[in-house]
Order: sequence, then structure tokens, then C-alpha cells
Amino acid sequence: MPTTTATPPPDFEQIIAAFQADCARIAEQVGRVMVGQDPVIRQTLVCLLAGGHALLEGVPGLGKTLLVRTLGAALDLSFGRIQFTPDLMPADITGTNVVVSEDGGKAFRFQEGPIFANLVLADEINRATPKTQSAVLEAMQEGTVSAARTTHRLPSPFMVLATQNPLEMEGTYPLPEAQLDRFLLKAQVPFPSAEDLVTVLERTTGTQTATLHSVADAPTILAMIELTRQVPIASHVLRHAVDLVVATHPDQATTPDLVKRYVRFG
Repeated sequence: MPTTTATPPPDFEQIIAAFQADCARIAEQVGRVMVGQDPVIRQTLVCLLAGGHALLEGVPGLGKTLLVRTLGAALDLSFGRIQFTPDLMPADITGTNVVVSEDGGKAFRFQEGPIFANLVLADEINRATPKTQSAVLEAMQEGTVSAARTTHRLPSPFMVLATQNPLEMEGTYPLPEAQLDRFLLKAQVPFPSAEDLVTVLERTTGTQTATLHSVADAPTILAMIELTRQVPIASHVLRHAVDLVVATHPDQATTPDLVKRYVRFG
């Protein structure tokens, strides 16, 4: 039986239709640039509307960075990019207090880092040290940044889209479990088909470039996120989700023997 929900407003069908139209327009704009990556586009959009963060994994040259930049162009949201490198420091991400001249004297002012944006591209996140990776933990979990005993709230909506390369191991630092836990999902970016590669060649070797238009702004995205949370979930679906999670813990009585043998933590 479905869970009890409030009576929907009279114009609920129109609201749902507008929601579907906005999703279709966003996907269509991103698809003008990204070729053959419709499942990844859909997963990224689902993550955005669920209020989560996404980790994109794939070999170099598949357009992971381009996908995030294109999504930022299709949405009228502020965009920030962080290129993770071994010498990147936490303050380079979150920001720091700087001394400024004010009223004939000196004062400290907080200078915001690139994390202060609606969409943040964490490019090659596994190339930074664990200390630097941990700088985004509070931002991803709480939507805030703490500096010099002061908490600064990040803009809303806020989403981190991180990319990583699964091939190169030298000079990389695997993401710790605490960092991975901040991501709602990890999307695998597959290699495109031969037909899609032909389309990519046609688009990149010609004289015409795709023109993108912003089709949704921050209030629209926030309203879509709120509407997503109002979707009712049947009680047996909730129970099935819980059963799947419990089945991954080796210390539970109902856990399969295979999990007890090979899994240490659920």
C-alpha cells in the first residue's frame, strides 16, 4: 500500500507536466553537445533533482569535464571549477581570510573560493592529497564552509560533480570511504559507439558549433527538487531498499553466506 500523502493541489497535473518539460529541455540542451551519453546525462540530472552529488568515472577523452560544463551552460546557475592537483591546498578550494584596507585601517575579509557556486566541477578529484580532498567534506554534507571560526553558507542549489580517471594510478590518491559516502551515485562514462564517434567528428571538424541556451534558473531547480521530494513511495519499496542495505552487512542474521565471507563492512 502506498504511504499516506497530502491531497495534491488542483493544478498538480500542470505542475507535473511543467516538471517533465523542464527536464526534457535540460536534457535536450546538454545533448546538443554530448553525443551518445544519454544515460549519463539522465543520471546526472536525477542526482541534481535529488539534491545529491555525482562522481563521474571514465577513461580520458570521453567528455566528463565537457558534460559538467555543458550542464552549467544549460542552467542559469553559477559555475565553479577546481582542478585537483597534488599541490592544491584546502584554502584554494574553500577560500581564506585576506587583509584589506578599510576606513583607513586594515581588516580581515573572507575571500570565497571556487566552492562557492551552484555547480562545482571537481576535475580529477583523485589527484589531490587526502587532506585537500577532505576540504570538500563539510561543503558536500552540510552545504557550509568553516573558516576562522566562522561558518559560511554555500549557495542553493549546490551540487558537486567530480571526475576521476580509473586507469592512471601513479600520482593519484584513492578517495576514502568518508569522501565516497558524500556522493549519491557514481556514473560510469562508457566509450561511445562507432556511429557516435562519426557524429563527434562531424561536430568537431566543421565550422558550426552548438548554441546552448539557459532553460532553467535557480528558483526553477529548487522548485523541481522540492517537487521530487513530494513523490510518494510505497511501503514495500521502502522495505525492499532497507533489506538490500541490511544484506550487505556481514554481521546480520539474514545476510547471505557469500557476503559474510567476502564483505567486511556493509
